[in-house]
Amino acid sequence: MSQRIPLGASKARPRTAASGDFRSRRGGEGKAFERHIHGFLAGTLGREIISGVYPPGTLLPNVPDMCKRFGVSRTVLREAYGLLSAKALIVARPKVGTRVRPRDEWHLFDPDVLSWHLESGPDEQFIADLFTLREMVEPAAAAIMAERHTPETVERIAQAFSSMVRFRDGSQELIEADLAFHVAILGGTGNPFLGAIGGLIRAILEYSFRYSWEGAAGIQEDRLRQHGEILEAIRAGSPELARRRMTELLLDSMKDLRASFDPQK
Repeated sequence: MSQRIPLGASKARPRTAASGDFRSRRGGEGKAFERHIHGFLAGTLGREIISGVYPPGTLLPNVPDMCKRFGVSRTVLREAYGLLSAKALIVARPKVGTRVRPRDEWHLFDPDVLSWHLESGPDEQFIADLFTLREMVEPAAAAIMAERHTPETVERIAQAFSSMVRFRDGSQELIEADLAFHVAILGGTGNPFLGAIGGLIRAILEYSFRYSWEGAAGIQEDRLRQHGEILEAIRAGSPELARRRMTELLLDSMKDLRASFDPQK
């Protein structure tokens, strides 16, 4: 889905935490925060790693310095590092320290890792890579849906499209309707691996909206029309037409996003 994006949108700064942040939160929220502080710490460090504060290959500051910075115990820091290790962002070596892993080893499909990328601000290459993956998957899914559709699966797509029309001026409901449209196509193929791509699509849609609100701006009319054409191609049982319409939508949506990064494109 495409959105109009303010040309002057600035790159969001990575969110960091000062050494007192964790102390004040811990004191004010009690045991509930104690149970979740390691997740909060992992999120802070994860965003810093992804935004380049700690580039791949670099060592994180030593444990005493990190504990002092955030005002946490070694146990809490160890739990936070465990979360980041599970996402393949860092690796700890005895007598060496904790190092940031190469970017191509990160678990990019992990919901937190995806979210931290988007929270770090506009990144044209990252979004282009996500759209490339969509272009490899979604046109084929649309073609499969056109071949195998049932009245029930078509109705789910149609309901989502109707909601897109209803909320076309822009709202959280529009995000949900657009997501439901694409997820209905992926899920309607009957392939559970394709259905799992829905989380990736949600990340892209929410990213687009985050940098696209400008007054009452909503979905562009051309993009709304393209969604309707995909629906009709599936309903008509035309696999190649459905494939072509989905490809066109994704290519045009990526052009819209590229224009937001560089108006000359």
